[in-house]
Amino acid sequence: MGESEQNRGLDARIAELAERQHGVVARRQLAPLSVSERAIEVRLARGSLLRLHPGVYAVGHRVLTREGRWMAAVLSCGEGAALSHRSAAALWEIRPGTGPIHITTDRKSRSRAGIRRHHSVLPSDEVTVFDGIPVTTVPRTIFDLAAEAPETVETALRESEYRQLYDTLSLPQLLKRYPRRRGAPAVRAALARLGESPGRVATALEERFLPFLDGHGLPRPNLNAWLELGGRRHRVDCLWPASRQIVELDGWEGHRTRTAFREDRARDRRLRAAGYGVTRITWSQLYDEPEALAADIRKLIG
Repeated sequence: MGESEQNRGLDARIAELAERQHGVVARRQLAPLSVSERAIEVRLARGSLLRLHPGVYAVGHRVLTREGRWMAAVLSCGEGAALSHRSAAALWEIRPGTGPIHITTDRKSRSRAGIRRHHSVLPSDEVTVFDGIPVTTVPRTIFDLAAEAPETVETALRESEYRQLYDTLSLPQLLKRYPRRRGAPAVRAALARLGESPGRVATALEERFLPFLDGHGLPRPNLNAWLELGGRRHRVDCLWPASRQIVELDGWEGHRTRTAFREDRARDRRLRAAGYGVTRITWSQLYDEPEALAADIRKLIG
């Protein structure tokens, strides 16, 4: 076999591995493919391998997807590492993930620019592979979120229920395994509230509205509930069925166009005609006049 043919064979094996890993490879993965240290150095020099982290390379170009950046961070932390915390929640699409990439590894090491490392030995039933990326399971991800950002736990839990992201090891079972771990109280509270008021939290304003109700001793509604009126289905943000009261939370997410404005008002009219009370609440009302707003809601829902 000629040298050029041999190089093409090595390049094909590297490319095949990169395709399975969102365009990135680790140096330790290349030796089993018969890619020598010399061959790696040659490819680094000519730019077909591009250094991202120590021992981790992009193949062909640095324009990586979000998944490629996550995979590169996992590979840079060694065997047994897994995407975790906010980054895992973003991969599972139960919470947005911004900032540094969170990785859990059994090796104690310092975080560095762009990667935040967490030290923990992950049992096999708390880690999985999703979209080719080693990642903590959904229950473990929620448990980790509870330790760092307890205010996000309920939204993540509701979103996982909505997406039917179940695992063989459930969140209640994790609580039994780690009853005193940081974040356990937030998980217990979120599980209890899920039973009290079913539904999915769809916007940031809805996420803020629930603690507002709790803080003023107001009963929780059904969230993002569906009503059928005259053969048409309407989804409402908050519904108290017993009093037939509806609260619509007017954040910027879904009401920023004239068409949406008109459709919202037409729907409100149909709901009122069917005997439902409809009240619209904005961010400014929630923050500027919380006491008056709470008093009004209490009267409306009886």
